[in-house]
Amino acid sequence: MKSETKQILEAVQSGELSVEAALLKLKTEPYEDIGFARVDLHRKIRQGIPEIIYGAGKTPEQIIGIIDTMKKNAQERILITRLSAEAAETIRQACPLQYNEEAKTGVIGGFCTPDGIGKIVVATGGTSDIPIAEEAAITAEVLGNEVTRLYDVGVAGLHRLLSYKEEIMSASVIIAIAGMEGALASVIGGLADCPVIAVPASVGYGASFHGLSALLSMLNSCASGVSVVNIDNGFGAGYLASMINHMEAKE
Repeated sequence: MKSETKQILEAVQSGELSVEAALLKLKTEPYEDIGFARVDLHRKIRQGIPEIIYGAGKTPEQIIGIIDTMKKNAQERILITRLSAEAAETIRQACPLQYNEEAKTGVIGGFCTPDGIGKIVVATGGTSDIPIAEEAAITAEVLGNEVTRLYDVGVAGLHRLLSYKEEIMSASVIIAIAGMEGALASVIGGLADCPVIAVPASVGYGASFHGLSALLSMLNSCASGVSVVNIDNGFGAGYLASMINHMEAKE
């Protein structure tokens, strides 16, 4: 990858290639086909964030193959989501891996220094929502964000949330994870002056329908500035929060 990028830049320097054509090449240049996967090597150039491995449904050997391809092409930091403890143990024998069993995430290359414009707050309605919250928080941290965790601050005891008004009102982005009726996102949305990303959790009794009730409640939130990701999608929330926290004005 480095050599190909260098050739493009040298062509620009010599006048053989325009800046616009080079930019297009850099945005559309290669992936590597390793048989069971086509690893996107230029996603960071296009989107600012390199490809992240979804671990569920992949064998440890497949994940190791993808990791090797990424590392060979100078991707220093790799995040794996929905990774089982058994697969993590196999991968750890092939390369250094920081595994969080609660979040089911694996990190290779460690965490970078936060460089976002502010803090991301990750809040949960209850303790049962923490695994999804940790997936969101670790995703955001790997992508270079400072994260504040506010766990078990749901509306059943509203005073718990209100004791953290300073953290809520000073955040750049807030991720609100809740099951049951999913009211936490609306309450936070009514307090905060920043985007709120709601994550419905598949936690609750029968009529919660494995998170569907929370999803519909969050979609129908009367608080402005609340967006919603899919049920239990902590990764998607952490990724989106990082994008918001790294926004810059485009010239």
